[in-house]
Amino acid sequence: MAGTDDAVAADDDALYVLTAVLLTPAKFPSVLGDDYPEACARLGLAPLASGYGLVLGQDGEGARWTVVVDDVSLVAVAIASWDCGMEYDLSPDERTVVTALPGWPLAVAVAAPGVPAPHDPDPVSEDADAGRAPLAPPQSDTWGPAQRRLGADEIALQWATWREQIDDADFATDGSPGAVHGAAAAAEPLTGIQRVLAEARAYVTHPPPLGRVRSSFASGDTRTLRADGPGWSMVARTDDIAFVLLDEEPGEVLPVGRGPELPGLLEALDKMAVRPA
Repeated sequence: MAGTDDAVAADDDALYVLTAVLLTPAKFPSVLGDDYPEACARLGLAPLASGYGLVLGQDGEGARWTVVVDDVSLVAVAIASWDCGMEYDLSPDERTVVTALPGWPLAVAVAAPGVPAPHDPDPVSEDADAGRAPLAPPQSDTWGPAQRRLGADEIALQWATWREQIDDADFATDGSPGAVHGAAAAAEPLTGIQRVLAEARAYVTHPPPLGRVRSSFASGDTRTLRADGPGWSMVARTDDIAFVLLDEEPGEVLPVGRGPELPGLLEALDKMAVRPA
């Protein structure tokens, strides 16, 4: 998290930086879309291969703004420093600012001191992008694509916690991926899992839009895989099982056993996945 004393210039107004995230093919806020081009389109941006940095902050009147910059390296260094508990003055050069969008696409739990509470900018602002509806995080009391992707994010971050809830003995012994005993073995969710696995297999021979399949470091030689598609998200470890979330199954997390097919599928997906630089 940035220090709230940090400030950058956005359209000649000071922005008090609260946090920042990357918007690149390998790492983007999945709440914005199932893939990198979709996430960029949500913000009205061209899907540049080099990506962007999103700087979230407040102006002097307390209004929420998301400033898009093309200095990805600077934002990446700032995020890495904050993650290590180090201070870092994120102050992008004005020449790197691509646009300033009203609102925040993500929930931010802190606010800048000495300014009014966070609120949407005045819609009559002269800023060129102020005519659009302010960005806002998705509601937590409904279920849809954004909430499904956020759920998959949480599983990826808390893999050990979710994995320890699964007893391998609960998986069926017929070798069918996703065939599990208990509530998750109902007809509709199993059907859903088989559809997800079929669409994921299709990605291997027919590459999907950039960012639909991403690979990140887990431990040792193990990778965390994240794949998304129309109505579904999958999180897996290359040496373990997978978890599937479906739009049609609100709040449900469906485990997929290794079986004879999943290891090969995860290996193939990992080879084609986008990886952080």
